[in-house]
Amino acid sequence: MFRCGVFSATVAILMLGVSCMDDEMLELMKMLRENCGEESGVDLSLVEKINQGADLMPDPKLKCYTKCIMETAGMLSEGEVDVEATVALLPEDMKAKNEKSIRACGTQKGGDDCETAFLTQVCWQKANKADYFLV
Repeated sequence: MFRCGVFSATVAILMLGVSCMDDEMLELMKMLRENCGEESGVDLSLVEKINQGADLMPDPKLKCYTKCIMETAGMLSEGEVDVEATVALLPEDMKAKNEKSIRACGTQKGGDDCETAFLTQVCWQKANKADYFLV
């Protein structure tokens, strides 16, 4: 069974895009959300608000949630965004639309890895708010 929806390349995993996901990918995304939610202690209702169109909020736990997701997906390592890995996670139909902005955003350095992940996500969201989705 396939379901279409906004797809976080941060899981195939990014945080941008529209794609069809099979049940296995949906389950992986659910596990990632649960694990990173538990690890960071984030209120997952913040994630839902963002997915309904709200701007990312500078909540410390949300910042660490984005770090967890990005690290788990192989998009962030030692405080640096792996742009090539991030672009590789984009579905083919989303590369043309988002690759340029992902490359332009690069690594948005913060005071620690949580803030770096968050600031990078903010850059991605600003670049394409219509397609932005957080796992």
